[in-house]
Amino acid sequence: MCGIVGYAGTAAANEILLKGLERLEYRGYDSAGIALVNGDGVHVYKEKGRIAILRDSMDQAQPGPVGIGHTRWATHGAPSQVNAHPHQSRSGRFTLVHNGVIENYEYVQREYLADVEMVSDTDTEIIVQLIEKFANEDGMQTEEAFRKTLSLLKGSYATALLDELNPETIYVGKNKSPLLVGLADGVNVVASDAMAMLQVTNEFVEIMDGEMVIVTRDDVQIKSVDGDTVTRDSYIAEIDSTDIEKGTYPHFMLKEIEEQPFTMRNIITKYKDENENIKLDEHIRQAVLDADRIYIIAAGTSFNAGLVGKEMIEKIAQIPVETHIASEFLYNMPILSQNPLFIFISQSGETADCRGVLVNVKELGHKTLTITNVPGSTLSREADYTLHTYAGPEIAVASTKAYTAQMAVLAILSVDTARAKGIEIDFDPMQQLGIVANAMDIFMEKKDELEQMARDYLSVTRNCFYIGRGMDYHVCMEASLKLKEISYIQAEGFAGGELKHGTIALIEEGTPVVGLATQESVHLNLRGNMKEVVARGANPLMISMEGFEEADDKIVIPRVHELFTPLVSVIPMQFIAYYAALHRGCDVDKPRNLAKSVTVE
Repeated sequence: MCGIVGYAGTAAANEILLKGLERLEYRGYDSAGIALVNGDGVHVYKEKGRIAILRDSMDQAQPGPVGIGHTRWATHGAPSQVNAHPHQSRSGRFTLVHNGVIENYEYVQREYLADVEMVSDTDTEIIVQLIEKFANEDGMQTEEAFRKTLSLLKGSYATALLDELNPETIYVGKNKSPLLVGLADGVNVVASDAMAMLQVTNEFVEIMDGEMVIVTRDDVQIKSVDGDTVTRDSYIAEIDSTDIEKGTYPHFMLKEIEEQPFTMRNIITKYKDENENIKLDEHIRQAVLDADRIYIIAAGTSFNAGLVGKEMIEKIAQIPVETHIASEFLYNMPILSQNPLFIFISQSGETADCRGVLVNVKELGHKTLTITNVPGSTLSREADYTLHTYAGPEIAVASTKAYTAQMAVLAILSVDTARAKGIEIDFDPMQQLGIVANAMDIFMEKKDELEQMARDYLSVTRNCFYIGRGMDYHVCMEASLKLKEISYIQAEGFAGGELKHGTIALIEEGTPVVGLATQESVHLNLRGNMKEVVARGANPLMISMEGFEEADDKIVIPRVHELFTPLVSVIPMQFIAYYAALHRGCDVDKPRNLAKSVTVE
């Protein structure tokens, strides 16, 4: 959600910043802008819409060796050119980009800026106007004015500031929103995500909450909230730049769906030692064993993975588990057990609501574990322990391979815990994940059939329902989320047994209903539920497991261990959602109103 890039060097920053913003498109945005510094001063270019529009508007832009850029996802103020970043102070001396939400911006505006006419409708503009006020009226140097302004802000922010009187410097501040500084010879950069600046460097320094940074082409100074210099080691971002390119694929989403068999095999390799045993940090193992209850905290797709994880941990490791939506848990914490372990699931590791819960439970002294695709992320860094999903960068807004990777890691954790407790397990999780990968491969060869199903069932419909029982119900929730995210079809996942308690009233003639039956104990019940909706005019699409399929079933899942079925049954659902969106003319990778990384509450 929103993205920042900055460059201080000797080369022309124009194209570097544009490419950096293009690599941040996955985060979601509705406008974009760049500010460049050259001998003539600071020049701002910003446009509503895609970066391609901004690129066209900058065709004649004079190059500059220093600049900042931004992709905006609207919160305060509608998407528009005037609300797009960068924002400038009244005189034009200061230029600023900002990610996050300033919760007390109305108070700051009222108390400090009552005499300043705002140009935009954003909360961001008060930051840059306040910096200028302190610099002009109180005679502060830029660093001091910047620090004082940040001290007055409540909420989340990652900011980058230019001062026309100090044209070689970028001033950076951070609180809650992610931000990195990249290091290279004669060049230093700023980015919300390391991927944005891999074209320049793969060496980065993490910026902590409350810190500010002074960046020039030759130097990076990190300072605490009190102005004290902070020393911190850099790290190498282990990202292959080819992983963030589409290659021959028309969309990132299709590429990422098809990468799932490889992801499963990669997870097997990473979590298996030379003796074919599970390779897991002993401290993580002990933290799980010590817990009297596990609380899984997540949002969106990761929450749906957590629901499956709850089933796995309880059935395999026999530890009680609660799965909670992070934004609800943050402000409505239930009564906790005596010795809980909190597991946070987040593709990006930057989910703001998850981080809010993490901060709260750490203050209570509880152990925390993050499962994420980004090891150096905020949730990974601040939790006690981290398990990496090894899925590789996921660019499409709609998550696919991260979801199955999260479930795979949860399955490994469940089995490892069970074995440590002395519980006899009659299957090898690595072998099962290998079978899962092979089953996924089969669907990669059935794309044409799945595309035709999407055409037949979803080309013109305004809604669609998914029903399942047990773990299938959790998969139905994820399948419906995928469809609504990218095709804008109103889709919902329901427990089959709940149909008669209200949901069946929504069934009309021709309504598509997808039934999922992979759980042997309840597959006949689900078939009964499907007959109920068919009797009321529904257009049924039945998905079953090999071994108890019937002649009219449209999709049959290759046989895998029952607890691992969600990793396979979701694959045809992902393809169907992809093709439904494609044939309805939707922007598959960047659906409207959505952001990949939700870094504000």
